[in-house]
Amino acid sequence: MRRQLIFAVGSVLVAIAGIAYTAISGNEPLLGLDLQGGASVVLEPEPNEDGSIPSAEVLDQAVEIIRNRIDGLGVREPEISRAGSTILVQIPGVEDQQRAIDLVGQTAELRFRPVLADGIAGVPIDITLFPDCASLLATQGFTAPTTSTTTTSTTSTTTTTSTVPAETEQGASTTTTPTEVLEDTTTEPDITPTQDLITSEPTQDANADECMVASAQRSPDVRYLLGPAPLLTNQQTNPGARLTGEVLDTAAARLRLSEWVVNIIFREGSPGIDDFNALAAQCASGSPTCPPLSVSEISGALVGRVAVEIDGAVESAPTVGVANFDREGVVISGGGMTETIAKDLALVLRFGSLPVELVPQESRIVSSTLGEDALDAGILAGIIGLGLVSIYLLIYYRFLGLVAISSLAISGALLWTMIAFLGASQGLALTLAGVTGLIVSIGVSVDSNVVYFEHLKEDVRSGRTVRSAVERAFPIAFSTIVKADVASLIAAVVLYFLTVGQVRGFALFLGLATILDLLATYFFMGPVIRLMARRKAMVTHPTRFGISVGQPTPSQVTS
Repeated sequence: MRRQLIFAVGSVLVAIAGIAYTAISGNEPLLGLDLQGGASVVLEPEPNEDGSIPSAEVLDQAVEIIRNRIDGLGVREPEISRAGSTILVQIPGVEDQQRAIDLVGQTAELRFRPVLADGIAGVPIDITLFPDCASLLATQGFTAPTTSTTTTSTTSTTTTTSTVPAETEQGASTTTTPTEVLEDTTTEPDITPTQDLITSEPTQDANADECMVASAQRSPDVRYLLGPAPLLTNQQTNPGARLTGEVLDTAAARLRLSEWVVNIIFREGSPGIDDFNALAAQCASGSPTCPPLSVSEISGALVGRVAVEIDGAVESAPTVGVANFDREGVVISGGGMTETIAKDLALVLRFGSLPVELVPQESRIVSSTLGEDALDAGILAGIIGLGLVSIYLLIYYRFLGLVAISSLAISGALLWTMIAFLGASQGLALTLAGVTGLIVSIGVSVDSNVVYFEHLKEDVRSGRTVRSAVERAFPIAFSTIVKADVASLIAAVVLYFLTVGQVRGFALFLGLATILDLLATYFFMGPVIRLMARRKAMVTHPTRFGISVGQPTPSQVTS
């Protein structure tokens, strides 16, 4: 009897201690995307040039870079998983969902390129200065002038450019010119490098070693003719590699005076600041000549500007005034850069480009209001289900029903403690599918009680005393309960390991609730009923406990 009392009282104390710990520590369940709102996207990689699917190592690197980007947004515990060749990204609780989706899938392939010419789409420029790019210019909206006037001189040391029309940002309108300044700051920036850039191994990039026409990121009408990204200065250790994002160490957005800028910090040596300075020396304003950088020997002079090109769009095309920069002294500014734009740009530069181009296959945005409605609906469904089950137990089993409800409360308290703890420490998110699993687990727990109660009632109807029936029925019933719960656990394990997304949440919480049901049955329900059987009330008034006493069979009378 003492053992049964220890088990019963101990179960109650453990449940109370768990709830108290959860309240004191401030732990609470981490809600998933569908319960608090957010964004999700399924990304599929573009095939390689030979049509093959990118390797698992490349996709794993893309997952890590995406994870770093989302962490940089300050999102709490995103879910990023790879299933075959697709990548599932779920970002709960993010306020600007579309921004998060765009940022996650952005390749962010950075290149520094010399600006050969600039203009506005449809405005003539002298394409005869760039014979190897003439056909490219014609297809991109640049046309030959009707007169012999040229806009770019091959010998002049300064360049005059036309004013760019006003750029329109969402919610604001600003005016800028394409002559943004890449500054050589002399003061130490108030930025601490956070992490080395994550990049793939340097390879020959077909898109970097040829000229291209690109639009301004925030003024699509502004077009630039860009030369190829120059080769790195140290070709012995990086053969064939060009001036791309691998030369960066880190980047950070900061407010300078009244405008937002991005301070980029280069690595030492090559690949690094030495390569950027080599390009700056060729393109610096005031240089009497600028040697052609194209592998096809494009003729013509550079206009003294360097383009920061990301994913085929020019983020900034500043004028280069000096030929020697400090590794921490380069600032990207201008273009009506807002705080959001600056922070997003710094984020993708800091963590590097994706090693493969990812295309959104499916995206979903859940508003916070819709998430709250789903949470309220799940809670209401749980309360209604628990209430109906409790009424049924009380009507049919009476005082035994109270034991069953108490057992549910014990397992529920332990389950809440574990969900809150795992959410705070391991990032386990409770989704709508998980809530469904918890509601289903109520039925599993009730089944355990019903199995024992029915065994007990059957033994009493067969002529056994209540006390002997209690002792005999529990081992048999518990054996049946274990077999049934193991079947549920097998199904939960199979679902968890063979599925992804919300189905795994359903399987996880169903399996967790099933294990706790076994513990509550063995350490609380069984001992409590055994203690009750030793009381006179259960023996003299068994009907109060939902137990009907039948007449013994003739064989039992004879025996």
